[in-house]
Amino acid sequence: MANNLISTTFIVVLFSLVLAGKSQTFSTNLPRSTLRLGRQNLTRLHFFFHDVVGGPNATAIRVAAAPITNTSSTGFGAVVMMDNLLTVGPEPNSTGVGRAQGMYASADLNNMSFMMVQNYVFDEERFNGSTLSILGRNPISSPMREFPVVGGTGVFRFARGYAEARTFFFSATNGDAIVEYNVYVLH
Repeated sequence: MANNLISTTFIVVLFSLVLAGKSQTFSTNLPRSTLRLGRQNLTRLHFFFHDVVGGPNATAIRVAAAPITNTSSTGFGAVVMMDNLLTVGPEPNSTGVGRAQGMYASADLNNMSFMMVQNYVFDEERFNGSTLSILGRNPISSPMREFPVVGGTGVFRFARGYAEARTFFFSATNGDAIVEYNVYVLH
């Protein structure tokens, strides 16, 4: 009788595990039509990024530093949070198209280079509410820098591509910068 109970319990537990395993799959192959990936668009976005680190209207604020940040020639370890304006032209009063929200950190002991983690949050009519996510190394003294587009939301769902950045203006006095971006994105 005890063996029958153990055998029945074992079968019930085994059957439960089999059912649980089938009802909770980790991955499923979906047809491309489910995600509407059949036809993708290539879009080029051109805008200017306004990094204001000085003054009462700063949009980029240092939130953390390493013990060596203030003595490092590259500011190594400084972490800056930002909510920077994106505009059509280089002038701050140019038509706004969104915000660059995220952070950058000095991540190189020998060269001035930032690790960039940012979302471009668009409020321009066609892309209103859509975002692009950028992640990469920014060697700021290079004339042109390239970052991968690692994803997006809204119109840019399943986005991939790259962004090119060129410094348009830099103030050695307070660190403010205007950076021109060309973003090429498949979506």
